[in-house]
Amino acid sequence: MNNAWEAIQQKTFTKWVNNKLDIRQVPHIKELCADLATGVRLIQLLEIIGNAPIPRYNKNPRMRIQCVENVNMALEFIRRIVPLTNIGAEDIVDKNLKLVLGMLWTIILRFTIDDINQEGKNAKEGLLLWCQRKTAPYDQVDVRDFTYSWTDGLAFCALIHCHRPDLLDFSSLDPNDRHGNTALAFDIAEEYLGIPKLLDVEDVCDISKPDERSVMTYVAEYFHAFSTSDKVGTAGRRISKFAEVMSSIWQMQHTYEQRVLALMDAVDNAQQQWKDTVLNDSYDDMKQRVADFSHYKNTQKREWISEKRDLDLLLGNIQTKLKTYNLKPYFPPDGLTLKDLDNIWYSLLQDEALYHQSLNSRIRRIKENLRKAYANAANDFQNQLDTISAELASLDGDLESQLNRLNLTKRKVDPLQLYLHNIEGLDQECIHANTEENDYTVYSVEDLAFGLGLVQQAIQKKNAFIQNQVVSRNMTSLTPAQLEQFEQTFRHFDSNYNNTLSPAEFNASLASLGIFFKDSEFISMFRAVAEGRDEITFEQFIRFIVSVTEDKSTPQQLHDSFRAIAADKPYVTELDLSMCLVPAPFIDYLKHTMPQSREEPGALDYSSYVMQTFI
Repeated sequence: MNNAWEAIQQKTFTKWVNNKLDIRQVPHIKELCADLATGVRLIQLLEIIGNAPIPRYNKNPRMRIQCVENVNMALEFIRRIVPLTNIGAEDIVDKNLKLVLGMLWTIILRFTIDDINQEGKNAKEGLLLWCQRKTAPYDQVDVRDFTYSWTDGLAFCALIHCHRPDLLDFSSLDPNDRHGNTALAFDIAEEYLGIPKLLDVEDVCDISKPDERSVMTYVAEYFHAFSTSDKVGTAGRRISKFAEVMSSIWQMQHTYEQRVLALMDAVDNAQQQWKDTVLNDSYDDMKQRVADFSHYKNTQKREWISEKRDLDLLLGNIQTKLKTYNLKPYFPPDGLTLKDLDNIWYSLLQDEALYHQSLNSRIRRIKENLRKAYANAANDFQNQLDTISAELASLDGDLESQLNRLNLTKRKVDPLQLYLHNIEGLDQECIHANTEENDYTVYSVEDLAFGLGLVQQAIQKKNAFIQNQVVSRNMTSLTPAQLEQFEQTFRHFDSNYNNTLSPAEFNASLASLGIFFKDSEFISMFRAVAEGRDEITFEQFIRFIVSVTEDKSTPQQLHDSFRAIAADKPYVTELDLSMCLVPAPFIDYLKHTMPQSREEPGALDYSSYVMQTFI
């Protein structure tokens, strides 16, 4: 035997043995001949695959004679199942590789391959036929043996794809990528099918002729993996037997009468149900009744039409058969003739039309009522907004009187939010009823919400304005121009119109007035001005501005202000002054009066300017 083949068989058979030992969590063998020489692992392997115990063997042999006894027990067990010649216990104990491989091949053949049966062929021929049948639909695969036919990996991939097409895309495989195809098949088989990698990729792709026994051992794992799911399908569908010969004339007549009577009763029940139905003003209920009526026409009525046609044919067949046998013609009993059935059918069509008209009329009326309900509410809502807006516009008199009237107006606005929510519900009902158009109003929910927001905002602004005017009126130390400037600044930074300033809004308003603080100084100052609250009122804002403006011309304050603008630089630039909102005329004045800094061209030395300005 070629040494390369021996190495591959040794590796493959070792993996096969370890895979079987895993069934009972028996430790793996590492050196095939050495680990089987004691007979212990061999006996454990046979107990697993033979599903029968081998009693009284030495589990920890220390002498050669004990190893020989163990191996003899194993060989006797094998010989009871399959012929085994030209091998003795000493051959295994002495680690004769060829004979060890031969013995293992006999075991593998008996317990893995011999039970394969395909169309009367067993073992190798049966396994080969199974592979050929499974790979026949794949044009690029031609399995003729267990050597050359597997070197490009496509045969392995075809076996997997045939049974589990979800695991790989066979059409995307490259026939020239032998290693990639083989590795892909081995990985998928192990991960998803539980087939151990008994072969390595190089055992198949990198030698001129793969070892037949090793390939067969591995391919047999595929057979057993798929055997539970690869059941032969049912040979074909059962063919229905031709119906028995037509029953007697009496039975045909009886069937006709029973079916006519059943059809008439069903029609009468439907007509009575329509007459007993009380229609309400619920759109959903009406839509459901329309859906039920449509379902009836598409199912029950069609069954009745089919049944009526079948009854016509049945009666004709009865008459034909009677005539064939020269018997008296059959006349259905009164009330069960085809004419009677036609009269019932005509009555059904009339009641159908009336019921359908009633449903449509009720739905139209419901939609119209929904439009009017929404329109009445929307128009009333807008009228209230208009009235409130007019009241706001007409406020006059002293400030206290205006504030009292404004509070009364605000009480009228508060319930409108709930009113708007109810209108939104009416709008949703209209949308649900597919009433896209509404000739009774021009106001959408969005229009009303926007108008309510404007009114609420106007009230907030008006309330803030009046309160601020009260504060301003009491501030006698400021000129009217100063009060106007400070009030405009406050309103500008009061972003949510609640007549208060947050810390960030307050800081920004001070900056716009040319008043700057360091972060640490600002936090403590804000807490003092806000008197422990999280926001500053207009009155607190004015009091603080007055205190600052009354004492903002000391040399130290002026120097600190310049340094804040300059971001702690020893000079200030025209850009610094402009970004801090110093008016352009004042910037021009400072540029002509302040000494130039030596630090940077065009920069102004504010320290020298302050020193030379004050006494």
